[in-house]
Formats: sequence, C-alpha cells, structure tokens
Amino acid sequence: MTKQAMEAAVQVQSVRKAYGAQQVLDGIDLEVAHGETLAILGQSGTGKSVLLKLIVGLQQLDSGSIRIDGQEVAGIALQGMNVLRQKIGFVFQSAALYDSMTVEENVAFPLRRHAHLGDAECRTQVQQLLASVGMEKELAKMPDQISGGMKKRVGLARALALSPDILLFDEPTTGLDPITAAEISELILKLQRDRKVASIIVTHDVQVAQAVADRLAILRDGRILVTGTFDQLKDSHDAFVIQFLRLAGQG
Repeated sequence: MTKQAMEAAVQVQSVRKAYGAQQVLDGIDLEVAHGETLAILGQSGTGKSVLLKLIVGLQQLDSGSIRIDGQEVAGIALQGMNVLRQKIGFVFQSAALYDSMTVEENVAFPLRRHAHLGDAECRTQVQQLLASVGMEKELAKMPDQISGGMKKRVGLARALALSPDILLFDEPTTGLDPITAAEISELILKLQRDRKVASIIVTHDVQVAQAVADRLAILRDGRILVTGTFDQLKDSHDAFVIQFLRLAGQG
C-alpha cells in the first residue's frame, strides 16, 4: 500500500475558529479519503465556508490540526502554503472570476503562474479544460457576458487547471435555477468519475448532496452533529437531522 493510499487526503482534527466572542467552529473532526466526496450541510452562518477557507489556508485556525496528504497546514510558511495550494482546487461560491480577464484568461491564470507552459501549450490546455465543462465556445467572452451557471463552470475549469488532488466547492449551486443546478451536479459527478479526486462540497442543498456525495456531514453549533450516507442520515432519530431533511424536502 502506498503512503498516499494510507494517508487521508484531508484530515481535520479538533479545529476551532472564533471571531471575537463568536465561536464559529468548536472542535471539528473530519476525514476525507482519496477519491471520496464529502458534503457538509448546515444552516446559514454555521461555519461551513469558514472550514473550507481554513483547509486552503485563506484563514488561520485558532487551534487544532488540518493535514493535506499528511502535511500540516497550520503554521506553514507562505511559500510552502503556495506549493500545497497547487494540490487543491477551490470553486468559490461566486466563481470569483477576474472581471478584467476573458474566460480563457481566467482559466489560464493558474497555468501561467505555476505551470511555466509555452503559449501554444497553455492555450491547448485551457481549451481542453473549458471543453470538459462545456464552455469551449465562450473562451473570448468576459465574465459579465455569461450567466451565473456559466461562471460556475468557468470557475470549475480554473480550479482543475493544475490537476489538483483535492477539490473544494463552496455552495456550487447557490443562485442557480433547478435545471442549471442539476447540470452542475452532473458535471461534478462526471469530473469525479474521470479524475477520482477527493472532494468537499459545502452546500445547503440536500438534493445536491444526495446526488454527488459518498458521505454527508451535518454541522450544527460549531460541531459535526452526524456523518454518514444519505440513507443513514435519513434513518436518523436525531430531532435536528429529521427537521433539517424534512425542511429540505427530503424527509
């Protein structure tokens, strides 16, 4: 067995994060295996997105441990963090595209910064990435010329540019109509089958979680209340879990 097979892709242990007197995360424990998809659900303001930012090093945890392929994130120097981030693709809730760049330039940005490719090779890779998310015909457009669903697709293509081992999705279907949300879910599933990356998906959408995740975790009061498959959660006797799934239309 290889070291990578033995190590979890992401290990989160006893992680705490507060903003002043507000304790957002209060002892989070999670583990995601290589090739596994975990969906984290919870009410708004429960710290789901904060956890993703801690994992990728955009914010610093107060205490605890986060390991990426066995490497500790907390306290790592900026140069080391930048190298580690190349293993991680982050799909932001808003897509976070650069307004002054075309679709093609947005996807090319991490390649030009880290991959040191020639112009022709870079352009070929960008075209392949955009084709993988169904956006190959839109490469010359600016972000304000495409729809919200298209922006999500471009953001996903950019997140895939450096062939990451881990993908983090922050509310990938928020603000989308049901048809487009279903298309994004199908796209996530296809990429998981093709690339077999470890994925963490933060979402309030139980239907999305059910469609794309191997396991689900419900976050409440800064802690993981329960984890398991969708069927296991559906059979839970916990009052909050029952209410959460019922209100989401899955009870």
